[in-house]
Amino acid sequence: MAFNRKQRLRDNIEAIRTAFILDRERRTATAEEQAILRKYCGFGGLKCILNPAKELTDAVHWAKSDLELFAPTVELHRLVRENSKDDTEYKRYADAMKQSVLTAFYTPPEITGTIAEALHEHGIRPDRVLEPSAGVGAFVDAVLDNKPDADIMAFEKDLMTGKILGHLHPDQKVRVQGFEKIEKPFTDYFDLAISNIPFGDVAVFDPEFTGSQDPARRSASKTIHNYFFLKSLDAVREGGIVAFITSQGVLDAPSNAPIREYMMGHANLVGVARLPNNLFTDNAGTEVGSDLVILQKNSGKKRELYDYEKLFVQTEKTPIGSFENGYVGSIGMIPHSDLIRDTDPYGKPAYKVMHRGGIAQLAEDLREHLKIELHQLDRELYERHSLHSEQGKSTETEIISSSVVTPEIQPRHEMAAKPEAAAPQPIDEKPEIEPRRPDYSEGVQLSLLDLWGMTEEVRKEQTPKKKKAAKKGSTARRVPSKPQVAPKITTAPPQPSATPLTENGEKHESKPENVEAKGDPDDIYATLDWETNPPINGFYEMMMDLTPERRKELRELVAQHQEKRQNVPDVKAAPEQETRQPETQPEVAATPAAHATETAATSLFPEMEAEKPEEEPLDLSPRPFNGMLEPHYRDGSMVLDASRNLGYLKDLTPYGATFQPLDLTGYQKEKAMLYVSLRDSYERLYRYEAEYHDEGSAQRIALNTCYDEFVMRYGNLNAKQNVKLLMMDAAGRDILSLERAEDGRFVKADIFERPVSFSVESHANVSSPEEALSASLNKFGTVNLDYMREITDSTEEGLLDALKGRIFYNPLVTGYEIKDRFIAGNVIEKAERIKAWMGDNPENGRMPEVKQALLALKEAEPPRIAFEDLDFNFGERWIPTGVYAAYMSHLFDTDVKIAYSASMDEYSVACGYRTMKITDEFLVKGYYRNYDGMHLLKHALHNTCPDMMKSIGKDEHGNDIKVRDSEGIQLANAKIDEIRNGFSEWLEEQSPQFKERLTTMYNRKFNCFVRPKYDGSHQTFPDLNLKGLASRGIQSVYPSQKDCVWMIKQNGGGICDHEVGTGKTLIMCIAAHEMKRLNLAHKPMIIGLKANVAEIVATYQAAYPNARILYASEKDFSTANRV
Repeated sequence: MAFNRKQRLRDNIEAIRTAFILDRERRTATAEEQAILRKYCGFGGLKCILNPAKELTDAVHWAKSDLELFAPTVELHRLVRENSKDDTEYKRYADAMKQSVLTAFYTPPEITGTIAEALHEHGIRPDRVLEPSAGVGAFVDAVLDNKPDADIMAFEKDLMTGKILGHLHPDQKVRVQGFEKIEKPFTDYFDLAISNIPFGDVAVFDPEFTGSQDPARRSASKTIHNYFFLKSLDAVREGGIVAFITSQGVLDAPSNAPIREYMMGHANLVGVARLPNNLFTDNAGTEVGSDLVILQKNSGKKRELYDYEKLFVQTEKTPIGSFENGYVGSIGMIPHSDLIRDTDPYGKPAYKVMHRGGIAQLAEDLREHLKIELHQLDRELYERHSLHSEQGKSTETEIISSSVVTPEIQPRHEMAAKPEAAAPQPIDEKPEIEPRRPDYSEGVQLSLLDLWGMTEEVRKEQTPKKKKAAKKGSTARRVPSKPQVAPKITTAPPQPSATPLTENGEKHESKPENVEAKGDPDDIYATLDWETNPPINGFYEMMMDLTPERRKELRELVAQHQEKRQNVPDVKAAPEQETRQPETQPEVAATPAAHATETAATSLFPEMEAEKPEEEPLDLSPRPFNGMLEPHYRDGSMVLDASRNLGYLKDLTPYGATFQPLDLTGYQKEKAMLYVSLRDSYERLYRYEAEYHDEGSAQRIALNTCYDEFVMRYGNLNAKQNVKLLMMDAAGRDILSLERAEDGRFVKADIFERPVSFSVESHANVSSPEEALSASLNKFGTVNLDYMREITDSTEEGLLDALKGRIFYNPLVTGYEIKDRFIAGNVIEKAERIKAWMGDNPENGRMPEVKQALLALKEAEPPRIAFEDLDFNFGERWIPTGVYAAYMSHLFDTDVKIAYSASMDEYSVACGYRTMKITDEFLVKGYYRNYDGMHLLKHALHNTCPDMMKSIGKDEHGNDIKVRDSEGIQLANAKIDEIRNGFSEWLEEQSPQFKERLTTMYNRKFNCFVRPKYDGSHQTFPDLNLKGLASRGIQSVYPSQKDCVWMIKQNGGGICDHEVGTGKTLIMCIAAHEMKRLNLAHKPMIIGLKANVAEIVATYQAAYPNARILYASEKDFSTANRV
């Protein structure tokens, strides 16, 4: 079926209307509604939506061939505008639709089904599927038809298409964002990536590519089709499949050879099919060449490339001068296809492949072609890493449960119990799509004792005595021990553990007779690889704050303290030892060896101790986060899981995260838990304010409660002992800003008392009618006299008298407008329209105000420019083509017709018959062709010159050696100048009536605009400190500065395009302060160059000494302070 633009546009409108209804009613689509949604085909080939279509009068700008689409396009824009919450959202939808005109070519479902079925028949039955450019989900449907339980993650950047895709596939992971937003945990994750990817020289910002050391990856980020290939190869697992329909440039462009070489270095070539140019004709009404490329990831590929893979990298030059991929040339075309010599979209010679059958025949031919190509698939490589493979199951279980077999860093004490192995996933069960489980190996575990560099001997001596004594009258009890993991760096292979295990898996350890030689405790800090094994965000700074000398000094103090305590009776010392330890000495968890000594010395009732079950040791292995993911969480956020265990998040995605527990106890753990509550309270309050513009009193009470409790127990957030803890959290820097320093102490920030994301004041703080006018313009965009009367306590008559000459009544908008807006733009046209209104409404009561407004417009009209002062150039677009035709008919002695196409900005010329002047007098003979008067006329209208060539001999192949014909070009220029210069002379010979009409036409079209003039002389700037400015050489505010400030206040911003030295810095400072004072802006922001920040701040402080300014100092710009 041929492409019917009107029907396709109608189908799109109905699909969009259905999607908006489903959004509004918050329900899933019925079968009938899904059928409507599936007819959505995007706007590829529907360039009519690029034309203006807001009003019916916009039809004059449309080409005749597109006029039948004008009414549906107007309906489309009205539908989107009515269902958008504001103009910003409407603009986002409109821009997205316009941007899709060149790229939204959806693949026919017959083709997507054939590709998915062919892969399925060859054993590709994926559990995890990636669709990086889904459209409305043609490939998603095809995959689900063959594998209904597949989990699919579909990306679609277009807002409207993504909305429809979400309604068509509510059970799949639909993400309306760019493919570059995919998170790192999804690397090496998917079984299959399949799509019809976008194409073009569109750069993609992805730091992993733009900052890569590999030139191929850097180059791929500059073209979106190459980026999709390489990014998808990263996303699929080993043996996974990448099957993309892409533009022919990926394979044919010689400049793309490094990309193809990278593909062959990281993947096996499975198959290629050159698809016909008429593939998208029925769906998008366009003919474009495309290829189907199928790759299989093989990162460990070390063998030499096969011959057919080498052909895939190479390109060959065709007889017509175009380039073709070597592999494509070797496999031939799909059956029932013809190779036609044609041109590419840029006019260069190229071959075009056209299929003779319909879409059903093409699908069958493609199926037969893929049966041959897919024999190159490495089935064993695919199955080896598949979820269904027993080998894959064994490997996955082994990684999760037994990853500590050969760790690179051997722990000094092994964990008491290993985490349970994850149950293998059944084949017929739908797997939950979640980030790939990392290889959790039991690396170095650090306790807070390592911060102080305490040796094992000091721990064993201190730990028992800390818990040894009991209060008078209380029963002593055993404190269950925690396994203490102290890191030990070793390069020797791990020895098998000889420690016997109980039935429960617990270890009975015996103290070795030969104790290892005592090493330097600081070795742990010197040898740990913090780049690849960071304990937590910010923890590295806390560990390294102490110098080796300071750690040695603290160890000596601890040793002296232990010697003194050994001479003190245990029971009498109980009260002192039970007090909370200071901040600088965290709780110490007993090691198993120390626990045995403690039991022998302090267990007063061993028979009761035996009855108590021992507490489970803290499991510090990473695991999926089972708590609620809040919007403010990110990698490195400190959180509590469902069991109130403290840890931090990593590998965060929209579908889950990994929870890394922290080994904090007692005092430190309580503080961290309270901090988490404080941070979450702040983030929830701010998010609630920003989203609902409500004060959120309950959330504010919760924030104050958490903060007050934290400060009461642990001191200010910015206290030295707390800063390090906060910096362990990804949002720690933000939470530190909840306090500000005043008079040498920390006080609460504004958010504790009032909203900071919006203004709670309903009225502006004004003291004059002029300020009330600014407030009205800022709030409503118009002159709202009722609002102005309310905030000034003035009458309407009083306001009109005070603002006389500043506002005028405009009957065309049925309201008042400020002078700067009313007497601006095309004042001549505006005056004529007001005159027409006065003729139609002679008895209107507003007539005196309308006459006053008309008089103001007349006075503002620019002086008329006479015919003698005008400079007419041949080919100017504003002059009617009839004038040019009359002149050329006079010059060539024949009837000449000239037409102009505004959409193409091009003239076309024709004549009744060619006279001697055309064929002889204005003839220029070239080496290859002749240019007569009509050819030169067209060049004269466009102010161009023909590019004439001549031959100076033959090359070794017998082809002409071409150079520019300078003599011919010079002669053609002379003839063209004769045509152009004669136009002004011909105009001078015309009648006065003709000249008057042309002059009037020019003045009405160009000499009718008035720039707005902003008069800010009435402003007083109440808070301005002129004495402070005098110290900086500023004695007063210039009138030009006042006018500019008034312009900014009325428009809510503006451009201060003043010359250097005229006071732009002071303009910005005054305007920002005035907008804040008048409540026109909640938090004005001044953006300046790094070198100018200090100057702007100094000027602001001099002008307003009491202002609170947040700015970045020179120190803040240093590398060490960058976030």
